[in-house]
Amino acid sequence: MYNKVILVGNLTRDIELRYSQGGMGIASTGLATSRKFTVNGEKKEEVCFVDITFFARSAEIANQYLRKGSKILVEGRLNFDQWVDQNGQKRSKHSVVVETMQMLDSKNDNQNANDYKPQQAQNQQQGYQQPSYQQQQQPQSYQQPSTQQQAYSQSKQMPSSNSIPEIDIDEDEIPF
Repeated sequence: MYNKVILVGNLTRDIELRYSQGGMGIASTGLATSRKFTVNGEKKEEVCFVDITFFARSAEIANQYLRKGSKILVEGRLNFDQWVDQNGQKRSKHSVVVETMQMLDSKNDNQNANDYKPQQAQNQQQGYQQPSYQQQQQPQSYQQPSTQQQAYSQSKQMPSSNSIPEIDIDEDEIPF
């Protein structure tokens, strides 16, 4: 069997994050998706509201970066939830368990969120400035080789041009 759901929409409420007894993050929210269509020349829009649930690290990331109105793409599986309400009636609903997500808001939209700050802005507030490319030291692999590396490279010799076989291919034989 195959159970896969892909949705693009906006969050209908802020993320509600809680933790299981084992310490795993569980976040829930709602997603509104819409579909525009025309019936007899009249344009209509249909909105569908779906509850979605994030688990583990993705729950914490969603809580940190997403807010009501955030636009996201989620991939997951459809889940059927059943429970008994306070009046003793059996209730049920379908929801989506998110397996992967992609945030679709532009960076400017995310910066307008209440407490979202990019890592670079946080670092600058704490007095840390990331060095520019010119100020960074070259990685060890790009520096001069040590004497041990030079001795090794000198001991290995390149094959002579006589030992490399020549391949004669007619251009008409090449299939492309």
